[in-house]
Amino acid sequence: MSSEIPLTKIKGLGPVMAERLRASGFATVESVAIAPARVLAEVLGVSEERAAKISQAARELLGIKFVTAEEYFKQRSKVAYISTGCKALDDMLGGGVETGAITELVGEFGTGKTQLCHQLCVTVQLSEDLGGLSAKAAYLDSEGTFAPERVVQMARRWGLDPSEALRGVYYARLRSVAEQVASLLELRRLVEEGVILAVVDSIAAHFRGPAGPDALTRAHELAVYLSSLRELAEEQGVAVVVTDRVSAAPGLAELRPSADPIAAMFVDYRVSLHKVRENVRRAQLEFAPWPARRSALFAITEDGVVDV
Repeated sequence: MSSEIPLTKIKGLGPVMAERLRASGFATVESVAIAPARVLAEVLGVSEERAAKISQAARELLGIKFVTAEEYFKQRSKVAYISTGCKALDDMLGGGVETGAITELVGEFGTGKTQLCHQLCVTVQLSEDLGGLSAKAAYLDSEGTFAPERVVQMARRWGLDPSEALRGVYYARLRSVAEQVASLLELRRLVEEGVILAVVDSIAAHFRGPAGPDALTRAHELAVYLSSLRELAEEQGVAVVVTDRVSAAPGLAELRPSADPIAAMFVDYRVSLHKVRENVRRAQLEFAPWPARRSALFAITEDGVVDV
């Protein structure tokens, strides 16, 4: 794994420079490989030419391994799904939320993103015959949206003991980019303790900011963060679910996810959520590894997310 390769293995990078990178959030070889030369030059205090060579050395160190389509097909056969608790949504997603992949929920405030995240934290704990994986969840909360009371309400719907359901969810309140990035180390440890669902609600809250000189740095930090989540999903078979709000883009009439265009490069499934009426919502599968553009209706009730 790239996260296990010491930075000092990068040609032209000594211990002092490696420490400078770690202090600035470049903790993996992969993060150095995709960093703009200008950003690396500023962090390391070297010329852009030398920084470009260091970035190239990092890419060479990562290497690329090819497998046959047959081998990849066999790998895909091991994929599991977590039921959303709503048949219409499960059918739209091809069986539920996929392990080893990143699913993004996007929409305006009140469209059901957080409700779905809470419900998945419950359904992942169900037995396989009920659509779960008898596993645990981790909830990374960057906006203060997590409500354990909702977990209790939703757990009762399936006859789960509320206390057991709460113990099956690990929670962390993240108040800055630094905390959000640092949480990934603890998340990897939790995976070893049975966590197979990681929820990040929301993905871009701490990475947003005004246009200007810092915009490129924020975009890079978000790319590194999403890349780390992808590595966790693919290598550990974790189902990663992230949420994102939509906002108006300069010069465009329509709303788009605030984390784009970065997020679009890393997520496997994107589901946009829209208000229809009262407690009814419409989900649209915007893209997936297979032909998408499917839609489904669902309702938000005291018991959770249900079929209409």
